[in-house]
Amino acid sequence: MLVYLFEYLEQFNSSFNMFGYLTLRSILGVLTALIICFITGPVMIKRLTDHSIKQTIRDNGPQTHHLKAGTPTMGGVFLLLGVLVSTLLWGDLSNRYIWIVCFVTFFYGAIGAFDDVKKLLKGNSAGISAKLKFTLQSVVGLITAWWIFETAQLPAETSLYVPFFKDVVLQLGPWFILAVYFVIVGSSNAVNLTDGLDGLAIMPTVMVAGGLGVFAYLSGHSEFSEYLAIPYLPLAGELVIFCAAIMGAGLGFLWFNAYPAQVFMGDVGALSLGAALGVVAILVRQEIVLVIMGGVFVVETMSVMMQVTSYKLTGKRIFKMAPLHHHFELRGWPEPRVIVRFWIITIILVLIGLSTLKIR
Repeated sequence: MLVYLFEYLEQFNSSFNMFGYLTLRSILGVLTALIICFITGPVMIKRLTDHSIKQTIRDNGPQTHHLKAGTPTMGGVFLLLGVLVSTLLWGDLSNRYIWIVCFVTFFYGAIGAFDDVKKLLKGNSAGISAKLKFTLQSVVGLITAWWIFETAQLPAETSLYVPFFKDVVLQLGPWFILAVYFVIVGSSNAVNLTDGLDGLAIMPTVMVAGGLGVFAYLSGHSEFSEYLAIPYLPLAGELVIFCAAIMGAGLGFLWFNAYPAQVFMGDVGALSLGAALGVVAILVRQEIVLVIMGGVFVVETMSVMMQVTSYKLTGKRIFKMAPLHHHFELRGWPEPRVIVRFWIITIILVLIGLSTLKIR
């Protein structure tokens, strides 16, 4: 939005042309989202506390988590405010990619908010039914997939690129819609499952967003993309603003969510951030890299699937509790140790993901 203002002011003073540079707008995007969260966070936490919008703890969870009962939840509202406002302020609103990522983030946030409100009204950890939640996620995911497919202008926008191999490219055709659907819905639920400890989900989200931001910047630059043998996507560069906004808002939220948490993000934050990472990976054509960099999210999800499958087939559990972070808690790891070690693993995985830029 501010891009247009500075373009107008540039005719009076040429120094305003600096705001046309993507790098500067990305830095301002980080700072804007961070400041929004710093300002709105305390106000939001107080409002949530005053209105008794507090976390409910499942009865079969770790006993240490019962001490967290009463901590305000739905803090993802001010997190998303930072992401969306910063993106709309510093992004180029003529770029359809900006509208796609904002659409996905907003509506997955709305689904999460609906679920959170239902939990509060019921007074327990059960919100809307899994069937209804999945249906709503599917509708938004399919609309997004169709939108991207129908507006694609280059073959590269609907092809699958395999990292570590220079010339392995799969033309997906209509199957692209199904692939997009699974990536968005899957990543959304993966982040949501990971959001079980203070700061556990938000910091890996920040790291992965940063990694995807690098891919977005390079994919949007013709010379860099040609040199690195990644798809050239002229509109992708603007996604750096969105990734920067996630990083800034995520760090701002972590200020209040770090152990011991003053507020939880709730489904409104977790579902939307997961979907946001998924749609960015799709738009920069790096879905497989997302699986690598978001390995913590993937393993957390797999642990739940393995636990449920094993119990149904054999009556036995593989882990002490799923998702995986609870397993380590029940093995005696203090919560901060689990959190920081998962962060360290994510740093390693993001670096491996970034290494695919050269190992081709």
